[in-house]
Amino acid sequence: MSGIRSHFWHLAPEWVKLKPVASQEHCLQSFEGHFGGVTVVAFSPDSQLLASASIDRTVRLWDLSTGASCGTLKSHSHWVSALGFSPDGQVLVSASYDHTVKLWDPSTASLRFTLEDHSGSVTEVTFSPNSQLLASASDDNTIRLWDPMTAVPCGTFKGHSNSVSAVAFSPDGQLLASASKDNTVRLWCPLTRSLLHILEGHSGSVVAVAFSPDNKFLASASDDNTIRLWDPSTGTPCGSLKDHLNRVIAVSFSPDSHLLASASHDNTCRVWDPLTRSLRCTLKGHSNWVRAVTFSPDSQFLASASDDNTVRLWDPATSTSLSTFEGHSHSVSAVAFSPNGQLLASASDDNTVRLWDHTKKSSKSPVKRHSGCVMAVAFSPDGQLLASASVDNTIKLWDPLTGSLRKTLEGHLDGVTAVVFSPDSQILASASWDNTVRLWNPSTGAQGDTFKGHSSLISALKFSPDSQLLASASYDYTVRLWNLSIEALHSTLEGHSDWVSAIAFSLDGMLLASASDDSTVRLWDLATAAPRGTLEGHLDCVSAVTFSPDGQLIASASKDNTVRLWDISTQSSMGTFEGHSDCISAVAFSPDGQLLASASHDNTVMLWDASTKATIQKLSTESPIKALSFSNNGAFLETSQGILELKLRTQWESQLQPDQLICPVFVSGDWVTVKTEKVLWLPPDYRPKCLAVRHNVLAIGHASGGVSFIELDPSIIPFGELLRISLTV
Repeated sequence: MSGIRSHFWHLAPEWVKLKPVASQEHCLQSFEGHFGGVTVVAFSPDSQLLASASIDRTVRLWDLSTGASCGTLKSHSHWVSALGFSPDGQVLVSASYDHTVKLWDPSTASLRFTLEDHSGSVTEVTFSPNSQLLASASDDNTIRLWDPMTAVPCGTFKGHSNSVSAVAFSPDGQLLASASKDNTVRLWCPLTRSLLHILEGHSGSVVAVAFSPDNKFLASASDDNTIRLWDPSTGTPCGSLKDHLNRVIAVSFSPDSHLLASASHDNTCRVWDPLTRSLRCTLKGHSNWVRAVTFSPDSQFLASASDDNTVRLWDPATSTSLSTFEGHSHSVSAVAFSPNGQLLASASDDNTVRLWDHTKKSSKSPVKRHSGCVMAVAFSPDGQLLASASVDNTIKLWDPLTGSLRKTLEGHLDGVTAVVFSPDSQILASASWDNTVRLWNPSTGAQGDTFKGHSSLISALKFSPDSQLLASASYDYTVRLWNLSIEALHSTLEGHSDWVSAIAFSLDGMLLASASDDSTVRLWDLATAAPRGTLEGHLDCVSAVTFSPDGQLIASASKDNTVRLWDISTQSSMGTFEGHSDCISAVAFSPDGQLLASASHDNTVMLWDASTKATIQKLSTESPIKALSFSNNGAFLETSQGILELKLRTQWESQLQPDQLICPVFVSGDWVTVKTEKVLWLPPDYRPKCLAVRHNVLAIGHASGGVSFIELDPSIIPFGELLRISLTV
C-alpha cells in the first residue's frame, strides 16, 4: 500500500463497508501527472527531489518528503529523452527530440538556458564529476560540450558516422566516452577537445557505455548481443562478454567496481566479474525485455526494469531474486536508487513514477492476485461468486462479500478473455486466446469439458435462458452451439462473411441472433439450427444485438453510428435511431420493451422511446461503455462501468424497502461516483481494466493482475454538502 494511503487508511468513511486490499506492499508512493510514458527518472544528490521526464514533453519535480509536486517544467516541443542533476545539485538538465538541451534551476523550477546547437534529436546528457562541464549526444552524429553555469559552448566532437546513442565521463573527468550506431566507441579528451582513441570490434550499434568507478574499465553494450571491456587509458580491448542471446541495451558497474551488470532483450540480466571477464550469474525471472539495470549505492542490491511491467530486486552476490515490485500497468522504462540508498524509483509507459521501499521484506503470505492483466470479471447471478479472467491463462473465483480468493482454475493454454455464468449459477464458461471454451463447476472448481472447434479468437459467450445451450461467436465467421447436457457440439452456424462480434438468445430460447462485421444480423432457429433470415441495412459492422422482452423485435447497434429496430416476423426494418456521433457498442431493451438504451464511443448513453424513436434522456460518460442492460425495475442501467440512474420513476421502485436500496455506483475516470457525485478517488493501482457491479459491491479487475472489491452502504452515504464535508474531515 502507498505510504500516504497507509497513513490515512483509518480515516476512510464508514459508508465504505468493504475496502480494497492493499497489494503493493513495497510501494511508498505513485506519482501521477504525466500525460505520456515516463522515459527517465533522476534523484537529486541530496535525495530530496525526484525528477521525471516524459514523452508528454515535460519534466516534473517531486518532493520526496511529502510526495507533492514541486513543479512542471514545460518548454520542450517534443519527447524528453534524457535527464540528470549536476553532482553539486545546482542544475537540472533535460534533453529532447526537439534538438535542444535545457538547463533548469531545481530550487525554483525555472528555466535558465536553452542550448540549441544540435541539428538532431538529443539522446543523452551527462555532467562531469566536478559539475563544470555538460556533454550532450545527438542523432546529428556529434557530441557537444557546454558550460552549464553560463550555457557557453565549449566544443564539438565530430567523427562518428551515425547517431551517438550514449555518452559518459570517466570518474576523474579526464575522459569522455561516446557510443554510436556506427558500431564504435570513441574516447575524447574534454580538456583539449581532441580524439584519443577509436574503439572498434562491435558488429552492431553500440547503445550504452559505462566507466568502472575505479577507472580501470570502460564497458560498451551493443546490438550484436555482446558487452566489450576496454582499458580507457590506452583504448585497448580487454575482452568480450558473449553469453546474451539478444541485444544488450544497458550496462552498469557496481559502485565498488567488483561487478558489471548487463540488461538484454533476452529477458535476463547477467552479472560479470570484470577482472576475470567471467560470468558470475544469470538472473532469470523477467518475462519480457529488460530495459535497465542499476546497483544500489552500497553495491548490495541490483534492480532491473522490464517490459513485463515489473521491477525486480536481486542479490548479486547470491544471484537470488529478493523481491518483485508489481503495480505498473505497462513497461517499466527506467529505474534508479536514491543516492542515500533508501529509495528506489521506477518510470513506466503507464505515465507514472513509483517510489519503492526496497528494504522491506516481502510478505510470506501466498500471492492471490493474477500474474497478468485481468481481462474480465463477472458476478454469478446468485451473487455468491465473482469470476475473474486473466492473460495469465487462469480464472479465479472470489467471495464478493469478503474479497477472499476461493479457487484458481487452470487449464487454458493462453490468456482467458471472457467468463460468463449460466443463469442458474451452476456452470461457469470461459473463452481463451487458445480458441477454446472451457466449462467449470464454480462450487467445486472442477473442470468440465473443453469445447474445441473454433479456428480463431472467440469474441462472445452466451448461455440460453434455460442453461441448456451455450453459444460462442468467433472471428472465424461462425457461431457454435454447445449442448451442455451432454457437453458436446450441438451445431455450427455458418453464413456470415466476416467476424461475428455479438450474439443474443430470445427470452423463450427459440431463436439466436448473431451480429457481424459483415454489416448484417442473422437469425437462427435453435430447434433445427437452420437460418431464419438475414437483416440487412447497416452501413458498417454490427457490434451489438438484443431481443425485445416479448420476442417480437430485434435491436442492432452498428459502427455506422445508428441503432436499427427490426420486426422478426417480417424481417423488415422498423426504423433507425440516429443521434450518436461515433460507433455504438451496446444496446438494450427495458423490461417492458418500451424503452431502448444505446452506448457509444462518443461517450454518451442515449435513452429512446422504442415506438416513437424520440430521445428521452442523454447521459455523458468520460469513456465509452462497452455493455449495458436495464435493471429489473427499469430505473437503472447496469453497464460495464457501473450503474447509471435514469430519470424515470416506476411503481416498483417506490415500493423499495430501505434494505433494498440500489446504489448507483459508477466509475468515471479515476473516481467512483454515486448519484453522479464523486465519492472515492481511485489511485493508479486501483483503476479498472474491467469491472462489474452487483447491488452495492463494486468489483474491479486491474491491469496489474489484482482484483479489488469495494462495498458501499447507500443508507448512510451523505450527499451534497454533507458528502463534501465527510470527505475532507
